Amino acid sequence: MLLNLNATFVVLLVALLALAAGVVAVAGLGRPRDTLVAGARAATQLVAVSFVIGWVVRAVPPLLCFLLLMYAVAVRTAGRRVVPAPGRSWPWTAVPIGAGVVPVVLALLVTGVVPARGIALVPVTGILIGGALTATVLSGRRALDELATRRGEVEAGLALGLSEREARMEVARGAAADALLPGMDQTRTVGLVTLPGAFVGMLLGGASPLHAGAVQLFVLVALLLVQAVATALTLELVARERLVRPEPPLP
Repeated sequence: MLLNLNATFVVLLVALLALAAGVVAVAGLGRPRDTLVAGARAATQLVAVSFVIGWVVRAVPPLLCFLLLMYAVAVRTAGRRVVPAPGRSWPWTAVPIGAGVVPVVLALLVTGVVPARGIALVPVTGILIGGALTATVLSGRRALDELATRRGEVEAGLALGLSEREARMEVARGAAADALLPGMDQTRTVGLVTLPGAFVGMLLGGASPLHAGAVQLFVLVALLLVQAVATALTLELVARERLVRPEPPLP
């Protein structure tokens, strides 16, 4: 067992969360309440999933419903981060997340690399959805921020004869590409700086280090593809003004 689950574990967990919120408050990095809420939600959701997962993985219908729930939550989360309320374009985040994850998962099932069992499908799909979510949020926010800051360059591109899409693409592409950096850095430094969850989990489950390393390598490479697709499609949606932020109200 990696951690001893006792009263000390609970106290330390609460202390770490409180310290994280304190650092956010002192450094002015946002609202400390958001950090506390995130930690509380994570605890509640993981407890609930721990009870539900054993039932979900035993039959196909609840398994599919659970996977769809994961996808829906990711879309809603990405939409709220990229296009804050009252923006109405947030459902478009379903496109990059789905286009990145679904083909990879289907390929894994068809080839038999991942068995069609819930105990294997849920964690793999969850990792890929999480990667697509991160890439969509980072690329969408960075692209929209860049367009807002460099609006004059977009207008200059239009004056030179570029289409609206081409002008927006030229300005936003470099910023959106930054969304790929966390995944690439994680892949480059795996085994030297970090030992990711899939590797550690396989070892704790009794797998050999070589088998655990092969599984982790597969996950990282699949994530590179998923995040590249999600970033490219998010950039395209921003360039085509499908993902847009609402105009600020006039004073």
